[in-house]
Amino acid sequence: MNITRTAVVVLLGAAMAVADPPGADVSPRAGMPNATTPSPSIQVPPEAVTNPAKPDSHGFFYIYAGKGSPQNHFIPSGWMGDYGDLRIDDANRENSKNAPTSIKIAYSAKSSQGANWAGIYWQQPANNWGNVSGGYDLSHYKKLTFWARGAHGGEKIAEFKVGGITGDVGDTDSASIGPVTLTQDWKQYTIDLSGKSLVHIIGGFAWSASRTDNPQGFSIYLDNIRFES
Repeated sequence: MNITRTAVVVLLGAAMAVADPPGADVSPRAGMPNATTPSPSIQVPPEAVTNPAKPDSHGFFYIYAGKGSPQNHFIPSGWMGDYGDLRIDDANRENSKNAPTSIKIAYSAKSSQGANWAGIYWQQPANNWGNVSGGYDLSHYKKLTFWARGAHGGEKIAEFKVGGITGDVGDTDSASIGPVTLTQDWKQYTIDLSGKSLVHIIGGFAWSASRTDNPQGFSIYLDNIRFES
């Protein structure tokens, strides 16, 4: 598969701007369809700034708890592949798992950038491809759970992932599940983080899907994305 290196910077509430992420790895890797080689563990340089991921009263650390929630961490800024084929609505109110909102992602599969796949990374800070300090120390957590469904059922996701961004100050490890075929009903999924080095994670969550698996595109929904101890 030919992978385009071009990514897009998407800041919530700001205009979309196209960018080429410094230090981005163009080989098949985290968040890319048909990734066969896991991202290597790396050592965190002394200059890297890592924030402790403090759990809430229930022991959770959220990526998405609802639109505008103060519990939200990481930003869906790492648009990959055919980024022009993607639309995201983090205030969707169509049959959300937990009222009032969920995330709706529409993928047109038009191959706008010629990559024939697309995906999104939730990053900290926004558009961090391992070139700036940031991220969280998630060593306290043993798994990431999330709820997902498709608009019609049968939507094929190549990979859901935690970590895997490379670079001078990239992620220290990665874990993933996939391929996953979604159903029309909400279902909870788990990424096992046991035994992983999570002392520096800038790519909190990612997904990717291919045009080959979804020639007509799709709409999928995500909710309650969180780390659990």
